[in-house]
Amino acid sequence: MSRVQTRAATGVIGGLAEIIMSVNGRWVRGLVLLFACIGLSWVVWIYGNSLRDPRYLDGWVLAAGMGLQLYFHIARKRATLTPRSASRWRTRHIWTGLFLIVAFVLHSDFTLPDTAFEWALWTGFVLVAVSGIFGTCLARWIEARRLVDEGLPYERIPERRAELARAAKAAAAAQETSTSNLDLPAPPYGAWIADLYTAHLQDFFAEARNTLPHLIGSRRPLARLTDEIDDLSRFVDQKGREKLADIKELVIEKEKIDIAHAYYGLSRAWLLVHVPATYALIVLVILHGLVVYAFSAGVW
Repeated sequence: MSRVQTRAATGVIGGLAEIIMSVNGRWVRGLVLLFACIGLSWVVWIYGNSLRDPRYLDGWVLAAGMGLQLYFHIARKRATLTPRSASRWRTRHIWTGLFLIVAFVLHSDFTLPDTAFEWALWTGFVLVAVSGIFGTCLARWIEARRLVDEGLPYERIPERRAELARAAKAAAAAQETSTSNLDLPAPPYGAWIADLYTAHLQDFFAEARNTLPHLIGSRRPLARLTDEIDDLSRFVDQKGREKLADIKELVIEKEKIDIAHAYYGLSRAWLLVHVPATYALIVLVILHGLVVYAFSAGVW
């Protein structure tokens, strides 16, 4: 493929991304993407009927698109993008990725690979595509459910957890004083609250808890703790109830931090699959191109 044709393929992908970014609404962008995929299918069909191998055409479309995707990873790694630019590039990255899935299906001609090297390419692309779709759906889910407080970055979660643990320990350790004029011992409300903290809350505040229940949306672990606090509130005086109410608020805030920690961790874990698989796929694509052009002649 000539340099002019390579630039043309890159320009088509970049222009498609700009068109998608210029329209508002996901449904409209989806329609633009649909028509672009139909257009690519039509061009590939025309190209094949002109007695040329269409795999060279959609292959270079794939290569150009993956080059743009790689640029996004490099730009983010270098931290050269502003938050607004990063958001726009992330949107381009997602829509371009969806377009490339269609290009890949056309390139493979709806068939499975034959050789081990083709299987490696196929597996690499599928791994990148599936992990990318998973990450996109996860981000949309977190955003829609507001599961993560953007004002609390991942790096500050341990510090905030320690602050809540100290506050809960101090509240549970406060001693009751007798309000009676008689020389009588104070009611053991403080001891009861301290026992509640030791038995149920100390381990809860020590580190992140209930990661799996948070990921599946279960509220049972929080309900068990708040039920313990509410049950004890019925047997203590007004000061004890106020103290338990403060502890309950700390428990609820700690629960929110644990939810954020769980989803932050999952958001980073999928990148451990997506990014290495992307770079490995780029290497395989380069080798694939070298092999194809080394053993082909008269295609153009």
